[in-house]
Amino acid sequence: MKEPTFKKSIQNFFRKDSAAGIMLILATLAALLVANSPISGLYHHFMELHISLGISSLSIDHSVHEWINDGLMAIFFLLVGLEIKRELKYGELSSVQSALLPVIAAFSGAALPALIFWALNGGSPYMNGWAIPMATDIAFVIGIMAVLGSKVPIWAKVFVTTIAVVDDLIAVMVIAIFYTEQISMFALGIAAVCLVILLMLNYGKVNKLSPYLIIGFIMWWAVLESGVHATIAGVVLGFTIPTARGWSVERLKEYAREGFELFQQAADHNLPVTKDQALHHMDATMHQAESPLHRLEHKLHTPVYFVIMPLFAFSNAGLVFDPQIIGDAFASTLTWGIILGLFFGKQIGIFSATWIMTKLNFSQLADNKETWKVVYGLALLGGIGFTMSLFIANLSFDNQLLLEYSKVGILTGSIISGTAGYLLLKRQPEYGRDTQQPFDVPEQQVEKAGTHKE
Repeated sequence: MKEPTFKKSIQNFFRKDSAAGIMLILATLAALLVANSPISGLYHHFMELHISLGISSLSIDHSVHEWINDGLMAIFFLLVGLEIKRELKYGELSSVQSALLPVIAAFSGAALPALIFWALNGGSPYMNGWAIPMATDIAFVIGIMAVLGSKVPIWAKVFVTTIAVVDDLIAVMVIAIFYTEQISMFALGIAAVCLVILLMLNYGKVNKLSPYLIIGFIMWWAVLESGVHATIAGVVLGFTIPTARGWSVERLKEYAREGFELFQQAADHNLPVTKDQALHHMDATMHQAESPLHRLEHKLHTPVYFVIMPLFAFSNAGLVFDPQIIGDAFASTLTWGIILGLFFGKQIGIFSATWIMTKLNFSQLADNKETWKVVYGLALLGGIGFTMSLFIANLSFDNQLLLEYSKVGILTGSIISGTAGYLLLKRQPEYGRDTQQPFDVPEQQVEKAGTHKE
C-alpha cells in the first residue's frame, strides 16, 4: 500500500504549479553545496568533460557545461518560441489592445535595469553584462504565486505570464543582436535553407512533428557553427510549428461519435470489438484535436521544467563562498549593477509603465488600491532574474572571477526581490472567484494561467 501512495504523492507534486520553482531551488542549493564541498574539484572536472557527437569533420565537440548551455537550453528556447507564438496567435498578444499593456510593461521592465547597470558601469570592463538584470525567471514567479494560492487573483497570473512571454522575446532579441560572435556565412546559409524548408512544411500543412524536429536539429547545428548563439535556432523552430489542427471540427465530432459507438460495442461480448480498439480510436481523436504546436508544447513542458532547467541551474549556480571573493563582489559595481537593476529597475519599470498606461486609459485594469498592491507585488517578483540572468552572464564574461561576481549579484537581487514580493502579496486578502478579475480575461487565458508557462 505504501508504494502506490508514495508514487501518487510524487505525481501530485509534479502537477503543482510550484513544482518547477521548487526543483530550481533544490538544483541551486545542490550546486552551492557541491561547489563548496570537498568534491568541488570533481564537480568542475565533470562539467569540463568533452563529449563528441557525429563523425570526423561533421562532429560537434563540446564540454558537458557547453552541451547544457548550448544544446539543452536550445530546447528550453524552443518551448519559449512555442509559447510566444501561442500568445501571438491566441493569447493576450493576439490583438493590439490586449497586447499594449504587457508589451509596454515588459519593455519598461527590461530597459530600466539595463539603464541602472549602465549608470554604474558605463565605460568599464563590466559593461558587457548590461543585459544580465533585464530578464525575469517565470518558473520562480509562477511557483511563488502558486504557494500564495488565492491571495493572487487569476488576472494577475495572466498578466505576469504575458509580461514574461514578452520578456523572453526581448531576451531572445538581445542575445541574437548583441551576443553574437564572428559569423560564418556558409553555416548561416545552411541554417537559412533549413528555415526555408521548415516554412515550406508549415505552408504545406504538414502535421507530423518529426520532419520539423529533424530539420530543426540540422538548423541548430548550423547556427551553432555560424557564431550566432545556438539557442536562437530553438526559438526560430518554435515559430515554424503549425498552430492549426490536422482535422476539421466536423471530422473530429464524427470520429468521436464513432469512438463512443466502439465503446458501446466493446461492452457487448458477442461483438468482435475490444476495449483496446475503442481506446486506440479515442487516442487518435485526441491526437488530431490538438495542433502540432500544442502537442509539442505539452511534450516539452515536463523535460524542460523538471530536467533541463534544474540541470542548467546545477551547472551554472555553483557559487564558491570564498570570503575574499564575496567581499570583492560586493565592492564591485558589476555586482551592484545587477542587484539594483533586478530589485529597483524591474519593479519601477513594470509598475510605472502599468500605472501610466492605466491613467492614460490604455489599460482595462481597475484603478483602485487593491489592484495596485497586487501589481506592485508582481513588479517585485519580476526582479527574480535567475535562469535567464545566469544564461546571459555566461554569454557576457569569459573571466571566471567576473562570473562569480555576476552570480553574487543575480542570487542576491533575485532573493531580495522574491522575498519582498512574496511578503507583500501574502498580506493580501484571499480572492473569491467573483473578485478575481478587474478586467475582462478570455476564458482560454484563465485556464492557461494556472498551468503556465507554461
